[in-house]
Amino acid sequence: MKEKKKSRLILKIILYSFLAFIGITGLLVGYILLTLPDVKYLATQNPDKTSIMEQRIEEAKLKGTKLKIRQRWVNFAAVPKVLKDAVRVSEDTAFYQHDGIDFHELKESFKKNLKEGKSVRGGSTITQQLAKNLFLSTYKSYYRKLKEFFIARQLEKHLSKDRIFSLYLNVIEFGNGIFGVEAASRYYFGKSVSFLNLEEIIRLVSVIPKPLKVSPLSLSPYVKWRGRLLLKRMKIYRYITGGQYNNTVVIFKK
Repeated sequence: MKEKKKSRLILKIILYSFLAFIGITGLLVGYILLTLPDVKYLATQNPDKTSIMEQRIEEAKLKGTKLKIRQRWVNFAAVPKVLKDAVRVSEDTAFYQHDGIDFHELKESFKKNLKEGKSVRGGSTITQQLAKNLFLSTYKSYYRKLKEFFIARQLEKHLSKDRIFSLYLNVIEFGNGIFGVEAASRYYFGKSVSFLNLEEIIRLVSVIPKPLKVSPLSLSPYVKWRGRLLLKRMKIYRYITGGQYNNTVVIFKK
């Protein structure tokens, strides 16, 4: 009898805990939905600043310094196709096929991270990364990821794919205070993004996952590895020719 009572008690605890979890999650989702930012204006207007720009400014203030923000807007058509291809190969190959969330990539990332016992593979799409850059922060939490999910769905609902991609290319971080491909191109290579060659494009795209830790100007082990990986993927997807691959990959093998 005692064992039966104990089993019933455990079942009740599990049931009540589950119901409490469902209730809290429901309230959290409800709050997020009520406080989602209005993204409709982004279809025709560029934001003055992003949430991550403001985060970096505040972080600099805490260190007693002043951060200069470098950012220049560039038309989507002016960005070289090969750079757009490199970014998609790097960050979100299925960008034009999904609706903001790549559930297959999320599943694969979960399996990989579970196997490794730590976060080694991200599953965020370009749309999710844009949501984070515009409205959230780099601080990791389940709440941020949940909000990022819903903002991404709003962006996909109200903006075209090219507009989402254009905003992303103009606001992503490439170094301390450097945002967007045009500002990064001018800062690191002294020219507009329209005139970058394949090597410079690969160098630039290689640092997207670690913009504050690596520089496109250095051939660090990470940049070399990332550069070779991107070139291999671009060759597989036929975004570059075999000749372009052979001529460029040697730079990242030195």
